[in-house]
Amino acid sequence: MIKPATFDFINQVSKNNNREWFAEHKADYEAARANVLAFIEVLIPILASIDTAFPKDTQAKSCLLRIYRDVRFSKDKSPYKTNFGIFFAVHGKTGAEPGYYINLAPGNCFFAAGYWMPDAASLKNIREEIDYNSEEFLKIIEAKGFKELFEISREDTLKNAPKGYPLDHPLIDILKLKSFNGILHFPDQAFLKPTIVDKLKTAFESIYPFILFLRTAVEH
Repeated sequence: MIKPATFDFINQVSKNNNREWFAEHKADYEAARANVLAFIEVLIPILASIDTAFPKDTQAKSCLLRIYRDVRFSKDKSPYKTNFGIFFAVHGKTGAEPGYYINLAPGNCFFAAGYWMPDAASLKNIREEIDYNSEEFLKIIEAKGFKELFEISREDTLKNAPKGYPLDHPLIDILKLKSFNGILHFPDQAFLKPTIVDKLKTAFESIYPFILFLRTAVEH
């Protein structure tokens, strides 16, 4: 499970986000990173048993996002992220595809799954699939397991209806989305307990039909 020291390290990074401090505490970073990698190793076979397209021989390090920020085009020049991000996807963490994400940050721990900011072609395909198969899509997001755990993120959405869809479309709020993600928030303490594994297994199972729908949309 995630150790308190791992969260403590992330807290310290947010207070000391500079290269000098990080270099002095490189051993703490390596310990926290090792803890997260061990956690990922527990989850990989669980996810692979649910989503059979996900390779069961996936390496943990291929799912852990870098802590180093790309500051080339950002006004914020802080060199380090203040979280550990984990992304599970069929083609690895750099693939543009539907996947599963875990965010580990004090006060902002969550599980999310779906497709974040798909390219124009994939976005068009997803909207068409939702439009053509509205009944199937509604069955997925209104299933008991989904509704009890997840909320659809409304973070990325158009102000107006996308081209080709009327404003009175019964799923217009979904079609206006630019990202399609189910979000499940956790208290920090949940990740400190062994029960988090079962909770994430249930989350994987409940969100899998949603992932499969998106995957089918972009791959057809």
